[in-house]
Amino acid sequence: MGIPVILDCDPGHDDALALLLAAGDDRLDLLGVTTVAGNQTLDKTTRNALRILALAGVTDVPVAAGCERPLVGDLEVAADIHGSTGLDGPELDVPMPPSADVHAVELMRRLVTGSPEPVTLIATGPLTNVAMLLRTHASVLPLIKRIVFMGGSTERGNTTPYGEFNIVTDPEAADIVLRSGLPITMIGLNVTHQARATPSVIAGFRDKGSRIGAICAELMTFFAGTYLRVFGFEDPPVHDPVAVAAVIDPSLVTLIPAPVVVELAGVHTRGATVVDLHGRTGLPANVDVAVGLEVAGFWRLMTSVL
Repeated sequence: MGIPVILDCDPGHDDALALLLAAGDDRLDLLGVTTVAGNQTLDKTTRNALRILALAGVTDVPVAAGCERPLVGDLEVAADIHGSTGLDGPELDVPMPPSADVHAVELMRRLVTGSPEPVTLIATGPLTNVAMLLRTHASVLPLIKRIVFMGGSTERGNTTPYGEFNIVTDPEAADIVLRSGLPITMIGLNVTHQARATPSVIAGFRDKGSRIGAICAELMTFFAGTYLRVFGFEDPPVHDPVAVAAVIDPSLVTLIPAPVVVELAGVHTRGATVVDLHGRTGLPANVDVAVGLEVAGFWRLMTSVL
């Protein structure tokens, strides 16, 4: 069996690729998928997770819906990037099983406590579900091997000048996770912006000659259009699969231990990840921060699994 993992996500175009990677690589044992409000509302992110798994023929992984809003404040979705459904672009009508009749936090608790090995939590959306798990079920902390999250940045943001979307959506949840004392890996924009879905990458998906390959090509084509319009990027970065890839093959990502805190009160910087790469604060390192990506190896992994 592979590494036992739970994927907590908010699909989302790049979450869709992360789901396919997590389900398709036998070095991971995908115990369950939990969804959170973020890129779109909870009903839509849950439906999208169910649709992607159904299209991939994955029928044995439970999917549970979680928190429908951040711990503090109102939810602001990313419809300008992911569209009104959260997965605009391809036609994704497919028969779907129902989601699990249990809250995501409870499913996570059951899966973590029921696993014979410590479980890695991979979070590619706002950290609301993960924070609620840690806050309400402290007994699971020794059973969690690591939390790997896509979010934050050592540099600039993408939602505010210094805030990345997942962290800005729920800064209080990120703060709880970062202060948990658990082993944590942060996969931020400074690294995921290196994983660009270029025209040749998209063509490679399409050339697979499979339905999944064609859908991935259509997803990335839509994603490319919104990223060009909103950010001026010629090729869109596929953030979330990098977090999954870092668990499958740690050699793909260069990590540096560093103190990381989340700004909760700044008028202009709320949700910013303050990463002390040079030891200026004197705080102990609490996060392994990604600072480099082996880009060619990442895309080889993605295309081989798809």
